[in-house]
Amino acid sequence: MPAPAPKKRHSKSKVGRRRANQGLKKINVSICTQCKAPKLPHRLCSNCGAK
Repeated sequence: MPAPAPKKRHSKSKVGRRRANQGLKKINVSICTQCKAPKLPHRLCSNCGAK
């Protein structure tokens, strides 16, 4: 059973609009007040366990 083939070509703008959400998102990183290691905000420090 053959797979279905595309009926029409996708324009560059439609492909670009679909791919616009595939990029990497910037992660906010804060500094731990105790050990100065980078950590994610509103989470415990993975290095020392401080708030």
